[in-house]
Amino acid sequence: MKKILSIVLACLMVFGMVACTTGGNTGSNSNGKVKIGFIFLHDENSTYDLNFINAAKEACEKLGVEYVLKTNIPEGQECYEAACELADAGCNVVFADSFGHEDYLIEAAKEYKNVEFCHATGTKAHTENLPNYHNAFASIYEGRYLAGIAAGMKLNEMIANGEITEDQAKIGYIGAYTYAEVISGYTSFFLGARSECPSATMEVTFTGSWYDETAEKEGAMKLINNGCVLISQHADSMGAPTACENAGVPDVSYNGSTESVAPNTFIVSSRINWVPYFELIIKAAQNGEKIPTDYSGTIQTGSVVLTELGKIAPAEGTQARMDEVKAELLAGTRKVFDTTTFTVNGETVTSYMADVDTDAEYQGDHEVITNSAFNESAEGFRSAPYFDLRIDGITLLDESY
Repeated sequence: MKKILSIVLACLMVFGMVACTTGGNTGSNSNGKVKIGFIFLHDENSTYDLNFINAAKEACEKLGVEYVLKTNIPEGQECYEAACELADAGCNVVFADSFGHEDYLIEAAKEYKNVEFCHATGTKAHTENLPNYHNAFASIYEGRYLAGIAAGMKLNEMIANGEITEDQAKIGYIGAYTYAEVISGYTSFFLGARSECPSATMEVTFTGSWYDETAEKEGAMKLINNGCVLISQHADSMGAPTACENAGVPDVSYNGSTESVAPNTFIVSSRINWVPYFELIIKAAQNGEKIPTDYSGTIQTGSVVLTELGKIAPAEGTQARMDEVKAELLAGTRKVFDTTTFTVNGETVTSYMADVDTDAEYQGDHEVITNSAFNESAEGFRSAPYFDLRIDGITLLDESY
């Protein structure tokens, strides 16, 4: 009996150390051992979250660290609670993957000062000045631009084959919200497409959700019925690719290949590869090193990648052309947001104050035009996109989101 009681008391002592609720020392890392917790907005059914989940598992298993995954965590108080639970469970690094998680992760970071909190797509790390709170993103606008190259070549092929005329080269795009991240994404994709097919135009519709298969499918059908002959997206389900396959309309997806559901219409997909960042924050925690306040991965770091081309839909020569343009981006001889390649209300943009610091009034605070280019996610500013110009050639069908 005494032996049983002693075991119970020992367990209670251990539990009390791991599950403290006041925060403070739970995440300290005096022995270099790392346990990392992940918070995901959805689960494996979302292409966005699946991309993060796969990267998390790959990085943690490669480096041999313990990890905990929490899926389907809304952008609300549930995120704060999940972050606290992970910290109380002994995680010394906590990562969340969705824009709306940010305020709740910051709240947890203020309580658990010895735990490192890292957040994808967020905007506030450089202004909050919390030593244990960090933002991360990547120059995915370059990946979307390259995907746009593939789209433009497909439009040219359709014109050459007599399937459409030059003035029918209209792209449809399904976006989630009217956030700068989405605007930056659809604009960079369009600029890539138009660099190959100068007559290209684009219509954009929004769903008001990062993941809504029905709304995304309906959005794709609306665009197709409006005469859009190629579809792309910044949304996370298979809704749009499925609609494109059913209608026989070429499709450029996001966050991973959708060839399994759209074998005849899938062209290519761009995505952020989060493995390099996860390895960076794990190694930093192991070695007691500082995690960057704002980290922006690039093509060079392996953080911006494209899938293999589809087997049927891409135009001939697409891969070679994408490789050529990629080399120009790497060399700095081509800029995605080259202001000589677009206009706003018929005028070339020579100066623009972007809302980098995300104040409540969304007022511009940083000049971002230099050397005839909009400097997106520039070093010293922030990692998350702030391109929000409404350029000519793109029509927004609604802006209620």
